[in-house]
Amino acid sequence: GGGGRAGGGGICAPGGAAAEAELVPGARVTAVRHVGQLVERYGGRLSAAVAAAVEQITEAGADDAPTTPTRDAELPDLADVVGQSEARQALEVAAAGGHHLMMVGPPGTGKTMLAERLPSILPPLEQTDAVTVTSLHSVAGIFDPAHGLITRPPLRAPHHTATRAAVVGGGSGLPRPGDVSLAHRGVLFLDEAPEFSAGVLDCLRQPLESGMVTIDRVGGRASYPAAFQLVLAANPCPCGKAGGRGLECTCTSLQRRRYFSRLSGPLLDRVDITVEVGAVSAADLASAGSGESSAAVAQRVRRARRAAERRLAGTPWRLNAEVSGSYLRGPDGGLSAPLSRRLMTALERGDLSLRGVDRVLRLAWTLADLEDVDTLALTHIGTALALRTSGVRP
Repeated sequence: GGGGRAGGGGICAPGGAAAEAELVPGARVTAVRHVGQLVERYGGRLSAAVAAAVEQITEAGADDAPTTPTRDAELPDLADVVGQSEARQALEVAAAGGHHLMMVGPPGTGKTMLAERLPSILPPLEQTDAVTVTSLHSVAGIFDPAHGLITRPPLRAPHHTATRAAVVGGGSGLPRPGDVSLAHRGVLFLDEAPEFSAGVLDCLRQPLESGMVTIDRVGGRASYPAAFQLVLAANPCPCGKAGGRGLECTCTSLQRRRYFSRLSGPLLDRVDITVEVGAVSAADLASAGSGESSAAVAQRVRRARRAAERRLAGTPWRLNAEVSGSYLRGPDGGLSAPLSRRLMTALERGDLSLRGVDRVLRLAWTLADLEDVDTLALTHIGTALALRTSGVRP
């Protein structure tokens, strides 16, 4: 096969891969049906007998060409979600700041529906990211060039029985990208997160810290981009009935602690927002007009991201979730003395850890960006604290 980087000029590609190669911006692609055409393109000549044999083989292979599938359907819309105002706000804040999110609630409350709609409120991919994401899907063998360059943030939702190789990458020979890389610049959704094996969950730490994943196999070592937004969903307990008043729950407190302890501290430390998703009430159903659409929420998310980019201009970061704690607490972080004193008091009392203070500040700035204001207020800190701790924790 042929290949080229964005803007790399002229390249030759097999006929079957030409449509995919043409998606690289700035590339001039020449499609060749067989190696004979490649030889002739660069001044060579085939004998009549060889040329005839190559043509015959090529014609025979053409019968197996795949048919062009139909274009993917539109992304699911937030308007489909009934009620759940707190969870919807958490989703919007997560999208605006690039924050990792955990939803806790009994089965059937809409956790999966909400997670599946996060890509619909995220901004479209920038061109360089679109090329990278498309390349990763191509290497994994799941990309169809008939759909064009991937421009929407991807969503990957592996089942809790998925192997480490499927989630992180692997396979025989040269390792292929797994779900963490196929979710690059998009969303990795782990439903029933405590049910995943400890080995799989521990492997998420490297990509969460570096945005890359390195896989070593007998066939060689491969490093793939894996900068994804993590969404975890969990039942409140093993039986799933501890939400609300929890009257039907049969789990002991020890069983609940064990269930959540499967999610290691280092993994949960990366999660900025924890929100409880309760059962939809009869009142919610009765008052349910159509919920706000993804398009309306996406507009606010785009405005908030632009505000963050302006404020963080000249720093290495573009999203609030990426900003270091030392910068947020430092002289350039924009934190007023009275708010800083309040947070330090909470730290001294043991109500917040230092990492907790940093998480609250990241969320508070995202809330300020959504309101399009340049300074943090006490209300932003209060809402950030609520978003950080409103989920059920053992």
